[in-house]
Order: sequence, then structure tokens, then C-alpha cells
Amino acid sequence: MLFGPGSEFHALFNDPRWALAMVRATVLEAAHPQIGAALADNSTFVAHPWRRLKNTFLSMQRMLGADEQVRQREAARLNRLHARLRGASTGTDAGAGTGTGTGTGTGTGTGTGTGTGQRPYDAMDPAVRAWVVATLFESAVTMCRLSGQPLEQRAMERLYAEFRAYLAAMGDESGHLPDALADFWPYFDQVVERELESTDAMHIILFKLFDHLPAPPVLSGFPALWAAGRAVAGPVIGAITVASLPESFRRKAGLPEIAGVQTLMQGAYLAAGLARFLPDGWIQAAGIVDLLATSPHSDDPRARTVTALREQMKRAGALLRLLTPLPAQPEPEPAGDTATRRSAQEFFAEVLDQTGDGYLDWPDLAAMAREMAGRLDLDEPEETRLYDACADWWRELQAALDTDGDGRVSAREYAAAVPAMACPALIRFAEVLFDVTDKDGNQRIDAGEYRALFRTAFHRDTTHGDGTYTRGAFVSEFLSFMSGRHRTTPYDPLLAEA
Repeated sequence: MLFGPGSEFHALFNDPRWALAMVRATVLEAAHPQIGAALADNSTFVAHPWRRLKNTFLSMQRMLGADEQVRQREAARLNRLHARLRGASTGTDAGAGTGTGTGTGTGTGTGTGTGTGQRPYDAMDPAVRAWVVATLFESAVTMCRLSGQPLEQRAMERLYAEFRAYLAAMGDESGHLPDALADFWPYFDQVVERELESTDAMHIILFKLFDHLPAPPVLSGFPALWAAGRAVAGPVIGAITVASLPESFRRKAGLPEIAGVQTLMQGAYLAAGLARFLPDGWIQAAGIVDLLATSPHSDDPRARTVTALREQMKRAGALLRLLTPLPAQPEPEPAGDTATRRSAQEFFAEVLDQTGDGYLDWPDLAAMAREMAGRLDLDEPEETRLYDACADWWRELQAALDTDGDGRVSAREYAAAVPAMACPALIRFAEVLFDVTDKDGNQRIDAGEYRALFRTAFHRDTTHGDGTYTRGAFVSEFLSFMSGRHRTTPYDPLLAEA
């Protein structure tokens, strides 16, 4: 079988070595000029890595599972998403040319920015999509080899056929990946040698992402513990990833070679490989990814367990402070409004700047629409309707807040102008979001529809007298959140958490 149980990929799906191999594959993808440019402009992997991980994992499950209808639906969704990712990056990657960028289009329109040093990209380019699949296959083979358990030739050929079938399921014509496995390796080496570059996105993944990786939502209440673990693990993961890359690319990109890291890398892959021999059910990738992305505000029993543990740790800390008094500290500011409000700068950084580049522009709002559409599993035309409403809101923000005319909004511009801004397009966006969430069109959001968007049950003060969420209440709650007036709402896990 090419998909589902019985396939080679299914046998490797819960393999803990994928944690290392996926990082390696992502670096090789980001080193491709077009992919690196698209990631730099559109991806939320810096500001919201855990959300991005969960969505990527879910997509792979759908594409490589046994259900053909699910696969076709997911392929159509991915193709719509990729069709919207075209433009010109303004990054500083070596070799960038000149060009005209696309901006606020939702798949049919062009944008507003022009400039020099821009790198064109198109996520529908079949050669680019083939390279993404190639990195996944080659990294799967490499992870087995580095852990001392190389794939047999027949298993490798079956796995390669499955990845080619994945590409075909996306609708891409054959020929962008070689037909035979024997021809794949010269193709891979040629792309590495001739096309890959030391891109900004690649350097962010290797040298910034793990050093500044935010805690997964479920562990957000343990900042000191997370920071300590990240300080140790981050540089190690980066060094292991660099050591696992093709030697020719390491030289070409000027990546450092640290003495002893090759041994460390092989030890890490071997240790991860040995975890496969734990009892069945102990290592389930789907469960681990789902737990990491679970919001502490969720009604998931696992989140409640972590919350209870956090409360116990707080009590233990309070008892320790009583036993070992510290010097007098300034009195904290009274709770109340400050406890539920964000400053304009906080709201800008935590909610609006989805890509984490310090500015608000169309890719940030598109990321919001993408997350909402993904949670609701929208088809056409509802998905396009949501994107169009979001694009109207972006044009409204751009016209009102972009005072220096650079095509984007800085945190300073936002903080200075937004308090006095009327937002009719934002109201329209809220209404469209209500409409696409209200699947049965009865002008009420019931418990199931609410959970589809927010992944949690109704709050006690949310529902109307009949146990549903009215249009007016939904729009009012959304506008309160988007103005920064309320910090703890269902929209925090949707848009603000990593």
C-alpha cells in the first residue's frame, strides 16, 4: 500500500527520530531561495512554532492516511493555500535580484509594494514542491542511516514511491522527481550544489529559533523551567542539525564544524532510535504534538493536569518564600483593569505580528485567516470569503496607520493611531467569521461549532439563555479582543499562543 497502514511511511510515522529529521528537512527546504523567501515573508514558525508544528503534522496525517476522500480534500486545501503564497521577498539573501512584490491579494489580486533586492517566489512552482518532498524522503533515509539502522533497498524504494505518490496526490505532474530511486540521488546532489543558498530563513532556524523558542502553550506557566531547558537543548539541536547536513552544503554555506559534534549527532539519533523499542503506545507522535499545542485554557484533561501541577508548584514557592523571607519588595500594582488589558505594544507583538518580524502587513493577517480556516476545515467559497474579509481589514489598517508609506505598519504607528480608529472592515471580518463558524446557518453558534473554532467548551458567561452563542455576542467579543480590551478570551489560544 502507498498510503495508510502497511506503508513504509506509516511504519516510520511515530518514530522519535523524526523530531531530528524534520528539523533537518526544514533547514534544507529553507535553504532553497524560493522557499526561504516564502518562509521569511509568510511563515509563523518563529512566533508560533507549536501551532505551525501541529498544523503541519495534521496535514501529513491527512495526506498519508488511508482515506482517499480526506487526502483529496487536504490536497485541495493545500493547493489553495500555496496559490496565495506568491510574491517577492525583501530579505537580504545573497543573490536576490530586483522585482515587484505582491501584497494583499487573496489569490486573485496583486499587491502594492515595489523595491530592489527582492526575491520572487511562488509556492505553486512544481519544482519547488518537489524539493520539499525530496527533503522529507532524503531526511527519512538519513535518520535511519545515522542511527545505525539503515533502510534496506526494497524498503527505501517503497518509501520513495510513497513520497512520489504524495506529490502526485497534490496534482503535480510526474517528472519533477526522478522516476527511479537510482536517479534521485544525482538529482538531490545537483539541487544542493547548484540551487541551495545560505538564506535568512535557514539561519533563523539554525541559530535563532531554538535560542528563542517560546514555551509550548501547555508549559507556558513554567517560564524559568522552560528557559533553563532551552538554554541547554537549543544549541545542541542546532549543532546536531548542522552536522547532519550534506558536507558539500555545509562548506558552501560556511556553516561551522565543531569538534565532537559528529559523535554527538550519531549518539542523539541512536538514542532516539532505541526509543522505538519501548512498549507499544509509549511513543505516539500524534499525542505528543497534540499535547504540546494544547492551550492551558483548554478543557482537555491533560491541560487540567498540567494546570494543577503548576498551582502546586506556586504553593510550594510561596511556602519557600515564607520560610526564607526576602528583602521588602515594592507593592504590586492593583489588579483589575491592568490584569485583563494589554498595552498596544503587547497586543501588537502577541497577536497582530503573527510572523514575528516586528511589523504588521498582509502575511500577518493572512496567517490569522489561515488558522481560522484550518480549524473550521473550510472549503470554497467560505475560505475565500474569510480571506477577502481579512484583506479588506488589512487595506483599512494600511490606509489609516501606515504613515510613512512603506506598505506595512510598525508597532509605533499602530500604538499612535489605533485608539482613535474606526474599524468597519474589522466588524465585517467578525461577521464573516461568525457566518463560517455557524455551519447550520441558524444564526446561533452551538457547542459543537464553538469547539471547532476554539477547541474548548463554552465559557459560563458566553452562552445565551438557550445555550448558544448569538451573533451580537460573538462580534462584540471578537472586537473586544482585537482592540486589546480583554486579555483572557477564547481568542488568546487561537491567535496569541505559540
